[in-house]
Amino acid sequence: MDKRKVIGAYRRGLITTQECAQILGLDNVELLGHMREARASRTKTGKKQSVRT
Repeated sequence: MDKRKVIGAYRRGLITTQECAQILGLDNVELLGHMREARASRTKTGKKQSVRT
């Protein structure tokens, strides 16, 4: 499954953080770290960045 779709489903509230982490094969803490990094980089540049696979 495409990681962008999984993260998009999480952001829309269709799946929980735990479900998102499980689908992506990450630990909850690791997933939250990735989300914070993505949010911080978007705020700095003012642009949305694609999820790296």
